[in-house]
Amino acid sequence: MSDIKEIKTALVSVFHKDGLDEILSLLAKSGVKFISTGGTRDFIKSLGYECDAVEDLTGYPSILGGRVKTLHPKVFGGILNRRDNAGDQEQTREYEIPSIDLVIVDLYPFSQTVASGASQPDIIEKIDIGGISLIRAAAKNYDDVVIVASKAQYEPLRRMLVREGKAQSTLADRLFFAKEAFGVSSEYDSAIFSYFDSLAEHPTALRVAIDGEKTMRYGENPHQKGYFFGNFNHLFEQIHGKEISYNNLLDIDAATSLMSEFTDPTFAILKHNNACGVASRDTILDAWKDALAGDPVSAFGGVLIANREIDGEAAEEINKIFFEVIIAPSYTPDALGTLEQKKNRIILKQKQPLETTRQFRSILNGALVQERDLKIETPEDLRQVTVKAVDPAQVADLLFANKLVKHCKSNAIVLAKNRQLCAAGVGQTSRVDALRQAIDKAHTFGFNLNGAVMASDAFFPFADCVEIAHNAGVDAVIQPGGSIRDNDSIKYCDENGVAMVMTGFRHFKH
Repeated sequence: MSDIKEIKTALVSVFHKDGLDEILSLLAKSGVKFISTGGTRDFIKSLGYECDAVEDLTGYPSILGGRVKTLHPKVFGGILNRRDNAGDQEQTREYEIPSIDLVIVDLYPFSQTVASGASQPDIIEKIDIGGISLIRAAAKNYDDVVIVASKAQYEPLRRMLVREGKAQSTLADRLFFAKEAFGVSSEYDSAIFSYFDSLAEHPTALRVAIDGEKTMRYGENPHQKGYFFGNFNHLFEQIHGKEISYNNLLDIDAATSLMSEFTDPTFAILKHNNACGVASRDTILDAWKDALAGDPVSAFGGVLIANREIDGEAAEEINKIFFEVIIAPSYTPDALGTLEQKKNRIILKQKQPLETTRQFRSILNGALVQERDLKIETPEDLRQVTVKAVDPAQVADLLFANKLVKHCKSNAIVLAKNRQLCAAGVGQTSRVDALRQAIDKAHTFGFNLNGAVMASDAFFPFADCVEIAHNAGVDAVIQPGGSIRDNDSIKYCDENGVAMVMTGFRHFKH
């Protein structure tokens, strides 16, 4: 028996009607009969097509303020009956239930309503009952029924209808649409569960549904497969360059997370998720020059990010080095003309900031979930613990350094001066090793650390770090505090004229 099925009757009830008119035209040309509800029926009739009301099929009006319209045996029997099952066909004839071959339906905007900050009663009203039931019923009976569960599937449906010039589907078509439909329903149910779970004292389960699978060229290494699930285009517009890789995405995430901390004109260069050059200046050109000075060697092949428009003069300087990716909120036409000279260079326009509040990491046979570290220290968070107080210039440098150390792999130390990253020690098994790494690196690139500040992502268990930093020229320190031996570090600072502030906030990044 052929797997090709004709579409003779379509149930259409949608919120998103843009793009629907062409679908309806193609169906009408094939003589498909329409059944619909409310505003969708009015829309269909406004295009000049006949359309029966669901109420005429069921014999019941829409009730409870529209909460119950399609929940009726004549609707679900029309969808769920198996065309090759004699018993089903006998019952549909007995109860005068017409078969429905195509269901086009979408769901109330639940997630958007939650995101808008709506009241709880308004959110609850956006939990779709009839729509989700229609989707599941039609997808279950994919052997006979085509289900279109969101406007994202209008285009695949259109292509199916024009392929043979008639309203018919293959089994492969129906399987594709059923898969997509269950994807819609699973994401919707996950969003509803997550909302209710957020009302509890703490999460009780993890439900994640993310659309937008993108196959990467490979994972971290060529022998690994890699995929990205998410809507990259929601955050960025790729203006130029080659396909983005798995490792590019990791660096892009690290770069945008870091830059979200800064409001002054700032440029940052990242390599393997860590900043190797950062500076805040009055202009992006100056910020670029001083960021690059932090480590011109590591900048090779790095990811660059700015929080201001890239102009032509800055682009000319940036274009002198090789890099993989550049991110900015905008570019002048002459800047793009310069940056686009390298065909593989990835140029991204960041359309909006990251809005996620949770982070996920696969581990063992499960997942770790945590809130993103969104704490940004302010002058009010700084607790003076030494006799020598910090001056306003030191406060600016300390807060600058603290933002950077928060985004470095632990154990981490950052040395900064005049709102410029001098060097960072990252990913070390000892904080002393991280500090020594930073000092050696700063000296390698010609930084004078006299008057520099030091930031640590966690407390100092001993006084050794402040002593080593002081001997290198550091005269102000920021750290969270919390060690049982905090007084050892404070005592050393008091005896040697070093200022220290504590924040009370640790910033581990493992």
